[in-house]
Amino acid sequence: MLVYRIGKTQYADDLSGTGSKLFGGRWNHINIPCIYTSESRALAILEYSVNVEVVLIPKNLSMAVFEIEEKDIYEIGTQDLHPDWKDIPTPLSSKELGSKLLLQNISIIKVPSVVVEQEYNYILHPSAHHQSFRLVDIQSFAYDVRIKGG
Repeated sequence: MLVYRIGKTQYADDLSGTGSKLFGGRWNHINIPCIYTSESRALAILEYSVNVEVVLIPKNLSMAVFEIEEKDIYEIGTQDLHPDWKDIPTPLSSKELGSKLLLQNISIIKVPSVVVEQEYNYILHPSAHHQSFRLVDIQSFAYDVRIKGG
């Protein structure tokens, strides 16, 4: 199965999870590394769009493509989540759940997208991945600012 991530080209092949470790995210606390990916290119674009201001979108973006092992996926459904899981800013409940699973060395966590609840993001654990996922391609990506009304 393939999953996708948009980011600055200079970090496209970085599998350390440093960005999320430094800043945290919806599913992880600061100091817990992970790699956020999406089930489709379109969802990756939407997820990127809601997390960046149009004036801050760099010109040098890439789409990283990962192959993940479906047998290693730990799925979290909406029924497993606290009622506040979609809140903005991100609630502590989501950070706690994702961080707990990452600390248990779960390689791949499937979570519903806040942007499109019927689609999924995949949180990759950089330290536990072993053979669970691999980077298979990096493609140049030009962000169309019309998405953000630019």
